[in-house]
Amino acid sequence: QVQLVESGGGSVQAGGSLTLSCTATGMIYSIETMGWGRQGPGKPRERVAVMEGPGSARYVDSVRGRFTVTRDYAKNAVYLHMNNLRPEDAGAYVCYASVKSSRESALNAVWGQGTQVTVSS
Repeated sequence: QVQLVESGGGSVQAGGSLTLSCTATGMIYSIETMGWGRQGPGKPRERVAVMEGPGSARYVDSVRGRFTVTRDYAKNAVYLHMNNLRPEDAGAYVCYASVKSSRESALNAVWGQGTQVTVSS
């Protein structure tokens, strides 16, 4: 059993910054991918950022250059550093990971509960 615990959400004014964190706990043999998705009010869910390994970060176009995703592999953690936030960045940010629980097990997708980000203009 694997759980993802998120923190760091809050309210900021446009142009401000926030850093989200997510840590995976439980039976973990390895983690292939960790990343972040989001869903704003009246907007479709989208993948925001993902990191498959060192130097392999991917971003949705709307956040590229403003957000940075990093991982702490020893801690099974992923972070999302958000700068120059815009009102359209508001929403529920959800951490996800692709996890193997043992050497023989299949890769499983796990999601966190989400943390809310509000950006005021």
